Amino acid sequence: MGEAEVCLYCHKPLTADDIGITKKLINRGTTKYYCIPCLARAFDITEEDIRQKIVYYKSIGCTLFQ
Repeated sequence: MGEAEVCLYCHKPLTADDIGITKKLINRGTTKYYCIPCLARAFDITEEDIRQKIVYYKSIGCTLFQ
């Protein structure tokens, strides 16, 4: 990750979970990331829906969330 990544839309600093879920929902190879609130707006779902998906992907051992 090198330098601190920021959300492409709102420029908020990102967490590892933000980056992981962006890769999972958009494209594993992307280098443009979004924070959870911006992803929720883009997909027209709640932030809680995304947070539940992160918990699920972690529970099944998805390598994007290690």
